[in-house]
Amino acid sequence: MSTGTVPRAGSTGTGEGTVVPGRVPGRRGRAAVWAGIAVVGLVLAVLTVAVRGTPGPSEHELDPASTTASGSRALVRVLEQRGTAVDVVRDADRTGTGTVFVDDGDGVLSAAVAGRLVRTARHVVLVTTQPAVLQAVGLDVRDTRAVDDAVSSTGSCPIPAVRAAGSVTATGTGYRVGADGDGGARVERCAPSGDGADRVWGIVRTTTAGGDVTVLGTTAALRNDTITTAGNAGLALGLLGGDDRLAWYVPTPGSADAATTLGELAPPWVPSVLLLLALVAVAGAVWRGRRLGPLVVEPLPVVVRAAETTEGRARLYARTRDRTHALDTLRTAALFRIGRRLGLPRSAHVDDVVRAAARATGRPDHEVGAVLVGGPTGTDAALLDGVHALDDLERAVHAATTGTDHHDRPGARP
Repeated sequence: MSTGTVPRAGSTGTGEGTVVPGRVPGRRGRAAVWAGIAVVGLVLAVLTVAVRGTPGPSEHELDPASTTASGSRALVRVLEQRGTAVDVVRDADRTGTGTVFVDDGDGVLSAAVAGRLVRTARHVVLVTTQPAVLQAVGLDVRDTRAVDDAVSSTGSCPIPAVRAAGSVTATGTGYRVGADGDGGARVERCAPSGDGADRVWGIVRTTTAGGDVTVLGTTAALRNDTITTAGNAGLALGLLGGDDRLAWYVPTPGSADAATTLGELAPPWVPSVLLLLALVAVAGAVWRGRRLGPLVVEPLPVVVRAAETTEGRARLYARTRDRTHALDTLRTAALFRIGRRLGLPRSAHVDDVVRAAARATGRPDHEVGAVLVGGPTGTDAALLDGVHALDDLERAVHAATTGTDHHDRPGARP
């Protein structure tokens, strides 16, 4: 409970209401702090934009120009050596009507563009996990999951180019598709992984209006680091090297072929409004922060004396019959008084106080410890005995430190 005043930072703590006012920064100081915060935020924003705007090395998997482990430069060179010209395009209108490899690993291809490609090209090899795109090419894909198997056999595959490879690195994506495609088109599955209900297929082909489309989930077969493993090279050449020209189509975000994003659907004024709301929120936070101001001393309407607080807690202990807590409170106070009388510091351990009191009174350590520490108190008689024992020990310590007989003091209990 309070004594009537609230001491502010800088108070000496001696006496009620004694306050030493601390230095309160003025308006210039607060303005300098907020200006510093704004400058730091601006610098961090500029650095973030600069770092994000700096072009770095390509990390796109199956990049036809990349010589890293995840790129496909080795496959492109082999195709060119065998007479297949590889034309990397970013526009679906430039793919042509022959063999088209669609690398939608980033999942940005529009379903409408995918449907147009499979209607115009004879052979489409598609790398994607987007349900809308797979539905647009005529496949009822029920589920997809990542596959990390080592090698999968393709000797019984109904697709000739895949069957000729013999085996393929199955790492990539597995598909679980329905029995038939749209319009009852035949669906051929190869490169299985898993057993029973968990079985998925790494390569799926179905017929289209313009020819056929092969969904390739075993993308590890095209990478530079695994192109020479198992029958990966034969698989890649069989699927992509059948014509004199291969259109390597990579959809890019934000292009006309990309799927519409939420940002593109929003009106053009939405970013400006969001920025304005952010500025209003910052201004509101600064305004509310300035309203707090420094702490002030305010007299309380009621002064509660320490004796009343003690009596109130005692009534709570009595009402709840918490005898152990009540006696522990008295023991703690007695420990503090005895330690102070024996010249021990406030930080002295309980064991130090017990040993010092035992030496001063000539009692055994365990006897003094039982009085000052003790244990649970289950009955009113035990509570009274503990209180009397504390009184006797304090009188004995007082007598030992002052040289008087505690039995001769007024009010001493016989």
